[in-house]
Amino acid sequence: MAGSAPLDGVHMAILSKRLEGVCRKMANTLFRTGRSGVLNTARDFSCCIVTADNQLLASAESLPIHVLSGPDLMAAAMQKFHPVLKRGDAFLHNSPYHGCSHPADHTILVPVMDDDGGHRFTMIAKAHQADCGNSLPTTYMGGARDVYQEGALIFPAVQVQENYRDVEDIIRMCRMRIRVPEQWWGDYLAEIGAARIGERELMALAGEVGWDTLDCFAEHWLNYSERRMAAQISLLPAGQITVSSTHDPFPGAEEGVEVKVKLAIDPVSGMIEVDLRDNPDCLPCGLNLSEACSRTAAMVGVYNSIEHTVVPNAGSFRRIRVLLRENCVVGIPRHPTSCSVATTNVADHVSNGVQRAIAELAEGAGMAEVGYAIPPSVGVISGFNPDSADPFVNQVFLGFGAGAASPVADSWVTVGHVGNAGLCYQDSVEVDEQVFPISVKCRNFIPDSGGAGRYRGGNGMRVEFGPEGCDLEVGYVSDGTINAANGVRGGRKGGRAEQYIRRVNGECEIAEACAQVLLRDGESIVSISCGGGGFGSPLERPAAQVAHDLREKWISNEAADSIYGVVIGPGGKVDEVLSANMRAKMGGESKEAPR
Repeated sequence: MAGSAPLDGVHMAILSKRLEGVCRKMANTLFRTGRSGVLNTARDFSCCIVTADNQLLASAESLPIHVLSGPDLMAAAMQKFHPVLKRGDAFLHNSPYHGCSHPADHTILVPVMDDDGGHRFTMIAKAHQADCGNSLPTTYMGGARDVYQEGALIFPAVQVQENYRDVEDIIRMCRMRIRVPEQWWGDYLAEIGAARIGERELMALAGEVGWDTLDCFAEHWLNYSERRMAAQISLLPAGQITVSSTHDPFPGAEEGVEVKVKLAIDPVSGMIEVDLRDNPDCLPCGLNLSEACSRTAAMVGVYNSIEHTVVPNAGSFRRIRVLLRENCVVGIPRHPTSCSVATTNVADHVSNGVQRAIAELAEGAGMAEVGYAIPPSVGVISGFNPDSADPFVNQVFLGFGAGAASPVADSWVTVGHVGNAGLCYQDSVEVDEQVFPISVKCRNFIPDSGGAGRYRGGNGMRVEFGPEGCDLEVGYVSDGTINAANGVRGGRKGGRAEQYIRRVNGECEIAEACAQVLLRDGESIVSISCGGGGFGSPLERPAAQVAHDLREKWISNEAADSIYGVVIGPGGKVDEVLSANMRAKMGGESKEAPR
């Protein structure tokens, strides 16, 4: 493979898997050595390889919101601030103004150098932090009016290693500012280790096949990916559409945030354009998207809507044009705009808007809307351990919002939110109760909370938990309490989110959607997460499948009868005659169910 002959399809396939393997080794290192539960349980991290000219090449098992756009911008920032790179360098980056997603996503960048000192690739390991120095013990400062009130330490490609040795000044700064310094230190070492594993493996691969071969592969792989994307877009109908999706009222956005997505498909040229410029200016809160998240959120909606074998890399990106403007809530923020919640809430409305727009334009493509983030069951918990008096801060992943229905299948129930594509894991209740002074009272799916349709949206979850022997703070930024996830093509909306505080006497109080809640010992918080939207008319869902949904308790008897028009008789069997008559009557003037 090290010869000058052009690479054939077999060699291309082998090298693509070899590079995926490098990324998987990086991810495995982070998973096994990260100290925060958000890493070693939930897997809220991503690892990827970027070319020397800052093009995403490989990103196995990485969260889409982390890597579709951002690695290219961060690697470019590293080169801008450090024009002379050396083997053994490493840089810490989390600036939302220079390509990162949001300040909680600490990212390690390691340039991979050849023996002549030439920069060949950049290894990137990004990991969500349980505590990033915010003024409150949470990674989500949704109500912060600017980055100063947010309080996070911002590192625009700051050097943290030279000649493979730590820059102790930066390490001391982080350990002094972050509430759980040993936990952060463990996560930092895990990220450094992951990036160095990637560097070692890539240098070994280059020693085997040659740097020129890897460069040749990168060029052809990206071109191949571009051709695959263009071919998929050519199968879609030409058209333009504008859809809107609204984030609930929020501190700093008291009227909510209407996100408009203007989408155009040009199958002849093989291009999809997403125009996000007709949206509000940046807001005095943490909902604003970084440039990386604005671009990525649009791309997520596109990739969710086409053939899944199209490789998400810089080559296929060339066929997606995202139009942004400065000082826009879904655009390019200016310092000191807060982007604390950039990876989830408003970003989800961009992704959901894009995939819903494609579904409305193209039969058999696109998706409904995924349930919205971030309910208390995915909040950041903090306090002091009653046995040791040591502080703890961590994000729990006890219950996710639900997936969206597609043109060909029911939802992925535990997708989490549209930006992580189901790659984050839900916590083990038993592990969380062992590690933290909390008790989980219940965790279950909620019947009828998934959007009804020919294909059904995922159900929301009810989770109740509280402190054991201490007080507990829970920080969250819940969306979807008012504006539920939309269905498409006659599919129904998913269930709405809710949150309550259960006092010691058993009484429940409604909790704010964006809050840092203090729970006293014996109290608990009840979190109800969103359901996902349905696809197609519920009257088109096979009656036998409706009966199955009823047996599995995804839906109720009432929903089977009044929404799906299916009559279930004795023994759980479908009454075919009554069901056909009822569906004909309900179909009436239109086969589509009310939206």
